[in-house]
Amino acid sequence: MSDSAEQESTPTSGIQTKINPPVFYGSLIIIMGLVLFSVIAPETAGNFFNNLKLAVLEEASWFYVLTVAIIISLVAFLGISRYGEIKLGPDHSEPDYSYSSWFAMLFSAGMGIGLMFFGVAEPIMHFTSPPMAEPNSIAAAKEAMRVTFFHWGLHAWSIYAIVGLILAYFSFRRGLPLTLRSALYPIIGKKIYGPIGHAVDIFAVVGTVLGVATSLGFGVQQVNAGLNYLFDLPVSDTVQVFLIIGITGLATISVVTGLDAGIRRLSELNLGLAFLLLAFVLILGPTVFLMKTYMQNVGAYLSELVSMTFNLYAYQPKEDGGPQAWVGGWTIFYWGWWIAWSPFVGLFIARISRGRTIREFAMGVMFVPAGFTLFWMTVFGDSAINMIMSNTFAELGALVNENMSVALFHFLEQFPFSGFISGVATLMVIVFFVTSSDSGSMVVDMLASGGHDDTPVWQRVFWASSEGIVAIALMLAGGLGALQSATIAAALPFSLVLLIAAYGLLRSLKVENIRLRSLQASVAPPPELNVGHQRPAGGWKSRLKNMVNFPIRARVLEFLETTVKPALETVAAELETYGLKVDIRHEDDRAYLEISHSGEIDFIYGVRVRGYTRPSLTIRQLDHSRKHADKDTYYRAEVFLEEGGQDYDLMGYTKEQVIADVLDQYEKHMHFLHMLR
Repeated sequence: MSDSAEQESTPTSGIQTKINPPVFYGSLIIIMGLVLFSVIAPETAGNFFNNLKLAVLEEASWFYVLTVAIIISLVAFLGISRYGEIKLGPDHSEPDYSYSSWFAMLFSAGMGIGLMFFGVAEPIMHFTSPPMAEPNSIAAAKEAMRVTFFHWGLHAWSIYAIVGLILAYFSFRRGLPLTLRSALYPIIGKKIYGPIGHAVDIFAVVGTVLGVATSLGFGVQQVNAGLNYLFDLPVSDTVQVFLIIGITGLATISVVTGLDAGIRRLSELNLGLAFLLLAFVLILGPTVFLMKTYMQNVGAYLSELVSMTFNLYAYQPKEDGGPQAWVGGWTIFYWGWWIAWSPFVGLFIARISRGRTIREFAMGVMFVPAGFTLFWMTVFGDSAINMIMSNTFAELGALVNENMSVALFHFLEQFPFSGFISGVATLMVIVFFVTSSDSGSMVVDMLASGGHDDTPVWQRVFWASSEGIVAIALMLAGGLGALQSATIAAALPFSLVLLIAAYGLLRSLKVENIRLRSLQASVAPPPELNVGHQRPAGGWKSRLKNMVNFPIRARVLEFLETTVKPALETVAAELETYGLKVDIRHEDDRAYLEISHSGEIDFIYGVRVRGYTRPSLTIRQLDHSRKHADKDTYYRAEVFLEEGGQDYDLMGYTKEQVIADVLDQYEKHMHFLHMLR
């Protein structure tokens, strides 16, 4: 499925481009307009966007809560339902990355930098100013960890998971572009290639660039604080500008080298450093206390998951600093921020998840990073709370409330080898920012190019540099807060889009399930034609010969030419007599026919030549064949349908048997259409 807007553009002035012009230029104009507004009139922009954010959080808090509740329920359902066996790709596809690499990239792109910034700060802030408990009390400590788990746990990752799942399914399973517009295909069909689709992708580009830029602008303050602690580097705008330039430069190098060479390796490095820092604090801190509190925190979180999900403190009086103000400033802010970031993180997660089943994806994205995140929050948060409650570092609370960016380094000062471990923490913050920036740049480049991931180098450099330039401009002009508020407010309309897309996913999965049921139905042809792939004719000797035979490529290609192609042409000719539109296509190593059903799902039946390594026991038996170039490889004539490879071989079939197999699959397809109607 394609459209002229999604195709590679014509080279201009000798510069190779691969962009979708409406999205590329439309996003650029909006980003420049918002940045100029925030730079030229930072106070006006700040007031406007902050008031807009406050209005959204106040009036639409119930809608954010409802949206997130639906999303977490839907992801959990998909993970345990019959839909979980469906692959994000053809039936024969395999994952592109190992579990360890996959989890490392999930962790780094999702919220790795947030753990460094809020791991100590958020539990302490809830401990000193809880929504419903006495500050600095045991009840406040329990509530602080419970709400921290709530903000960083399953809800956050379910938002990322649903966006990634929608995009991965429609792109890898249905062949649509890997861009946000594809999520709307079940609702508006091919209109996704028009203005509606452009608008959705523009929203994703603008949100990602501004989100990464504002995070970079705020987060570089923490990097500066770490370098000030380690090397007495002054805390100033000049230093932070150079830090942004350096981080952006590293991110540019990473995104240019590609996903495998750059982002994956940096993510694995960061995960290793995270385990090192976590183990350091766990072993040298109150280890037994932390393990006890982790068990208790998890239990409290799970036991109150439903009540916390829907709690808006609606019966509490509206007052400054009251529970309603707290939930708006924390929970609803977080839901808006996760939703605003979900196009970026979701598309990145989709990009690295091809070949996994829906169950693997849902459970992996929700539970593995969330489990690590919650353990991290316990180790750092409860250690910090313990320092205050035991009076070993009672002033930590005041220091955190004064400046969150230095909370982690004040905390680490209380441990042995604090200089070394603070250096590790600073390196982690830098690498986290690099991975966030380069993955963000890759996602924006894909969105602005119509889903291509093989774009020219200059495009990737352009977007990576743009994030750094926007961050510097906003930081110097004081406009970071304004655009962060704008990003949060923009999450409201996207919440509606996300719910519509989730409904579209369910509709498509329902169709997929009907298709799978139809393939399992008993619709066998008459006995004299019952020659399916399990029992080709010719007696048991012929069957045994096929099982132990390992043909070379030339022989399978000959079978394709002399048996399969004539069989497909015979079927096509007969179908055309019934007025059906049939298309036969031949390639070097495959042949297939496509039967068009106007207004319904078409039928595709094909046979392709695929090579496999010979079983080791056959190599010695076939030494006489060493003259063949492919002596250690054998080939099969495998059937594939629209859903992907079917993993059975036609070698040894007669023309009549091939025709019978085509009819068998076509009859199942017609049964599928009957059940769908």
